[in-house]
Amino acid sequence: MKTLLGAMYEKLGIRKEVWEFGEEILGTLTHRFEKIGQTAEYNQLKVIHAMQANRVSEACLYASSGYGYNDLGRDTLEKVYATAFGAEDALVRPQIACGTHALAVALSGNLRPGDELLSPVGKPYDTLEEVIGIRPSRGSLHEYGVTYRQVDLKADGTFDYEAIRRAVTPRTRLVTIQRSKGYQTRPTLSVDQIGELIHFLKEIRPDIICMVDNCYGEFVETREPSECGADLMVGSLIKNPGGGLAPIGGYIVGKREYVENAAVRLTSPGLGKEVGATLGVNQSFYQGFFLAPTVTASALKGAIFAANIYERLGFPVIPDGTEERHDIIQAVTLGSPEAVIAFCRGIQAAAPVDSYVAPEPWAMPGYDSDVIMAAGAFVQGSSIELSADGPIKPPYAVYFQGGLTWEHAKFGILMSLQKLLDAGLVTLPQ
Repeated sequence: MKTLLGAMYEKLGIRKEVWEFGEEILGTLTHRFEKIGQTAEYNQLKVIHAMQANRVSEACLYASSGYGYNDLGRDTLEKVYATAFGAEDALVRPQIACGTHALAVALSGNLRPGDELLSPVGKPYDTLEEVIGIRPSRGSLHEYGVTYRQVDLKADGTFDYEAIRRAVTPRTRLVTIQRSKGYQTRPTLSVDQIGELIHFLKEIRPDIICMVDNCYGEFVETREPSECGADLMVGSLIKNPGGGLAPIGGYIVGKREYVENAAVRLTSPGLGKEVGATLGVNQSFYQGFFLAPTVTASALKGAIFAANIYERLGFPVIPDGTEERHDIIQAVTLGSPEAVIAFCRGIQAAAPVDSYVAPEPWAMPGYDSDVIMAAGAFVQGSSIELSADGPIKPPYAVYFQGGLTWEHAKFGILMSLQKLLDAGLVTLPQ
């Protein structure tokens, strides 16, 4: 079988020495992969329990149109999300265009003129800069009289608790906590760390709303931030919880009052959650959520494999090859634009869709530098599918994530290495 498998990799463009190097690395990861499987099993049962407890039926899979009044599937799915994530209520809608939109809806729904937004984990993800008004943009929170301040993490990636205490003022209404690293080389936050930070903030001001950007973190651990004190938790359905099947959408879960505030912002005052047709996506939303724990496990295996491959080759990686994982993203600092481009072209070449396309850096909306993105995905921009991206600016790090199956993730990582070798940008260890 080994000979047959190696021959298939060669047929797809992976040289024998690259495949053998990958197999050597893979042999060291058996125990870690077993632990990921146990987490996936627990989370799978958690999702099934949420579906059974809320009496999901065949009727929930049907479509609604127009206003979408009394959409059984939509309303039941929101109860499923709330149950699975340990929250009072949820907003799960195809009308939410992306993760940034979900965050913007949650923020604008719960902040008012004169309020202050605080980030105690440093700079937010690039696309949120215009939402907040850090970079001037039409319709930003800044334009509506919401101010912003941030406290950077310490050099070791831990919270600067004293600086956070000083930053909280009577005007601080909402604290946004980004779990994943975004386009930074800081550690991802664990659920336990987020819970400790929320506890600290609530001791200072119990009425502060604590919101967690949970993108890329769902089902990586056995608990979510909403189970550890978060008032709001936000994410995208074309990342982990959509399981690769959701064609669009986002979610907001948390305390009922704050979820309703977000719903009013998404639709209209007086309408809130009552409207919003699902137009035939219910089945994909349910089935994707059902598959999400095992799909996330596949992506996690890919991230760990990538970390160990590139760490062995001498590149700085975050997390490193042995650290516990709290999201599906693997950062690899490659040190040059050419290496970032070659890596991404390898991921694209491993895709089932548009594998013949060579991605190029370009000026993407919402970013302050050219960005290269590789994703031959069934759903455009889906980063639970095998994908890689990065800004073309120092330190020239690439961010790898996704893989609906572990086997595809493995192939993509080997192809990224093959492209770097072909370009003369790396050599295999002897």
